[in-house]
Amino acid sequence: MIEARHLRVLRAVAGTGSFSAAARELGCTQPAVSQQMKALEQSAGTPLLIRAGREMRLTEAGEALVRHAAGILAGLTAAEEEVAAIAGLRAGRVRLVSFPSGSSTLVPTALAAMRAEHPGTRISLVEAEPPRSVEMLREGDCDLALAFRYGGSAGSAAEWEDLVVRPLLTDRLVGLVPRGHRLAGADRVGMAELAGEPWIAGCPRCRRHLVEVCEDAGFTPRIDFATDDYPAVVGLVGAGLGVAVLPELAVESVRAKGVSTVVVEPAVEREVVALTLPDLARVPAVAATLVELERAAASMGA
Repeated sequence: MIEARHLRVLRAVAGTGSFSAAARELGCTQPAVSQQMKALEQSAGTPLLIRAGREMRLTEAGEALVRHAAGILAGLTAAEEEVAAIAGLRAGRVRLVSFPSGSSTLVPTALAAMRAEHPGTRISLVEAEPPRSVEMLREGDCDLALAFRYGGSAGSAAEWEDLVVRPLLTDRLVGLVPRGHRLAGADRVGMAELAGEPWIAGCPRCRRHLVEVCEDAGFTPRIDFATDDYPAVVGLVGAGLGVAVLPELAVESVRAKGVSTVVVEPAVEREVVALTLPDLARVPAVAATLVELERAAASMGA
């Protein structure tokens, strides 16, 4: 294998014409130059230099290697500078995937802080609900995933065991009823009190959890409408077409027109987290984005 340090020495010898002159230029000893040239010739498998009197001249193979060395060393220097810029957060990128209510609440604050602190770091955002967002992380399609899981769900403790999990906040679910509903003014509402109501359900994961919660309360919900779009859920409830439970983050991101929110009992919560791979967690831009997401979450709880 040809090493970059050997190429630098070869160029110095070719430019100065001797080992001793190359050593002076490189700031090392003449025996060190001679040793590195022997190692390079062994790697190349052919002589690269010949002695002509007091001068060292390149063989045909040596001339070819010197010709390519300029481009190789220039490319390596550029790569070193780019890596240094990324390490110093003067450059770099983060591919972020988030669920919709996280995109409209936590993410803007975090990304604005990243742009202010590290303007050279580029961050892209796409939306996906878990588990798809987690699959994207494992498949290498993103660097950081904002996700959530419900407490008590089967397998919840093990589903992210191979990932770096950074808890951000606990998001309580609240009930939504039409403004003229019989329970609209209640301080607290038991899930069982909503047993006879038509329901509007959210994303597939939220839908499954809704069914589990209702069954724990002793009934199976009659789901008339299902949509991943939170404004649509609020609109359907506001039109008197049913009731729903939504995370507080989702309610915060939507103008709840014609809707009353109620506290439901028992408390239903989801854990909102940022996920990444162990190796990616050491990348400066990813680590900095994690910090800003934590700060954004903390400011929401303040």
